[in-house]
Amino acid sequence: MLFLSRLFLILIASAAALPAQKIRIGLIGLDTSHVIAFTSLLNEENNPLHVPGAIVTAAYKGGSPDIPSSINRIPGFTKTLTEKYGVRLYVNIADMCNEVDAILLTSLDGRTHLEQVKPVLDAGKPVFIDKPLAGSLKDAVKIFQLAKKSGVPCFSSSSLRWHKGVIEVTNADAGEIRSAISYGPAVSEPHHPSLFWYGIHATESLFTVMGPGCQSVTATENKNTIVVTGKWNNDRIGTLHGIRNGKTAFKVTAFGTKDIVEQASGGNYAPMLREIVKFFQTGIPPVSADTTLELYAFMEAADESIRRGGAPIFLPEYLRKNGWAR
Repeated sequence: MLFLSRLFLILIASAAALPAQKIRIGLIGLDTSHVIAFTSLLNEENNPLHVPGAIVTAAYKGGSPDIPSSINRIPGFTKTLTEKYGVRLYVNIADMCNEVDAILLTSLDGRTHLEQVKPVLDAGKPVFIDKPLAGSLKDAVKIFQLAKKSGVPCFSSSSLRWHKGVIEVTNADAGEIRSAISYGPAVSEPHHPSLFWYGIHATESLFTVMGPGCQSVTATENKNTIVVTGKWNNDRIGTLHGIRNGKTAFKVTAFGTKDIVEQASGGNYAPMLREIVKFFQTGIPPVSADTTLELYAFMEAADESIRRGGAPIFLPEYLRKNGWAR
């Protein structure tokens, strides 16, 4: 009842603000290039890919000193946001939440997300959490549990879920999809499960085509490559080929009973941002917590399989051990 009542109030508030007033967005974490890309698409009405309905107005810097690619980029991104876009900085998240309608949690370091989302949920602001959702599956589960308890809409996704080429493969008339292969860069970061940092993108493409229902994972790796094989229900198999060194690109291929369909084009951030703005307006997540957590379990279980010499890890059991039961 609490969840429904809070969600109802959010929906009413969002509806009242549109179309006359844009949704005011606050950013948490100015240590990723996404903050500039997202703000450009939302705030610049002359941008050819402009996404209407929302505007970035506020930000909290964040940053992780033990990740150079996080802490070293904050000054430049902060300068662009404040000087070019007039974004106002806040020294704490709670104060910023009082001045905005919704939150983009963009901190590069997934380990920070659980603590950073708590004041957002306390303030009742709908939140999109950029990849990686968290620094571990256990923390990812806690985030969705807290969101459900507080009645605040929350979701997370990679932008590749809405890339034109991925959508074309997903919607192709290929018959029953029996298997799929997705490849892409999979550079790791030592403070996160190895696929959380960049392998999330190719994993998101794989799950977009295959859908949920992965039952088990086996994995192997060397310094150049990680290969993860998932067994889905209904005798389907999905394979992730993560590239750690060498030439990189993204592609997903679906093998159906009628046709084999290969991704033929890429995409950009605009389709995902359109989904995010719609989510802020309606309070309805376009990707369920169950699907997202299964995807993160797939990635974290790959590391566990490797630690066990390629042994299969059963995802429903792995999710339960980390606190999530459907």
